[in-house]
Formats: sequence, structure tokens, C-alpha cells
Amino acid sequence: MDDLFAPSDVSWTPVSPKLAAVRRLNAALMAGVLGLAALFGLGLTLGWAYGGLALLVAVAAFGWSWVLIGRNQRSWKYAERDDELLVSHGIMFRELVVVPYGRMQFVDVAAGPLERAYGIATVELHTATPATDAKIPGLHPDEAGRLRDRLSALGQAQAWGL
Repeated sequence: MDDLFAPSDVSWTPVSPKLAAVRRLNAALMAGVLGLAALFGLGLTLGWAYGGLALLVAVAAFGWSWVLIGRNQRSWKYAERDDELLVSHGIMFRELVVVPYGRMQFVDVAAGPLERAYGIATVELHTATPATDAKIPGLHPDEAGRLRDRLSALGQAQAWGL
């Protein structure tokens, strides 16, 4: 029941666990900045008890996001088939995107500063219809390059048949 819409004959490839580490670091930085801003903002205006309460709420929200980020990272996976690429992710709301190789217009590889520091990249597939665009975050840069080259070659080869 986990992959309700996915074909049963597919061999899925998971993304790197480093994706969770990057997202958790992002969440920690955001919770720290917002928590300290709330602490001093509310502390100086309404009283330090309210500021401390706001900081406690920020810490609790970070703790909850820590758990959800790990679960979300484990839900990301992709599969290469003969005619299409499948990308699946989501915990509560599962999403399965099927991108036919012949419909791809271009494949992009991106990595921000934190992603580069952790050695991961994101592959983005662009089609004429934005609804079928897909991305695969948390790939090793070598795998991202290999996937970009393979998808570009397959997309070009199948586009000639249109």
C-alpha cells in the first residue's frame, strides 16, 4: 500500500541521506534566527517570559521538523525505465511523477552552497507542461551528472521520433 500507484516491476533508487542533513541544517538556522528574534522582540516589548515562551515554541517546532525531514528524505526515490523516468516522494500525500523521455525539453543540475558542502545536487527535468516537471534532490554529483547526460541523450533520441 506504500506505493499505491507505482508499477510493481520498478526498481527504485533512493536519494542520499545527506539531503536530510542539509535540510535539518537549514531548519536549525531558520529556527535559531526566528527564535532569537522572537526572544528579543517579545522580551523587550512584552516581557522576557513571553520571549522565552516564543523561543521554546521555536525549539519545539525545530524538533518536530527534525523528525519530518528525515521521513521526507526517505520518501524520495526515482526509477529509470525504457521510455520514462518515475519520481516518487511524499509522506502523507504521495506523489508519483512520470516524465516520458521524449517530452523533456532540458535537464538541469543545481547545487546551492550547503548542497555543495555536503556533496549533493538536484536534477531538474523540464517539459513543455509544468505539471510534468520533476526534480530529484539529494543525488551525489557524479550520479546527477550521469543522470543528466543519460536523460538528455534519451530525450533527444526519442524526440526525433515525434
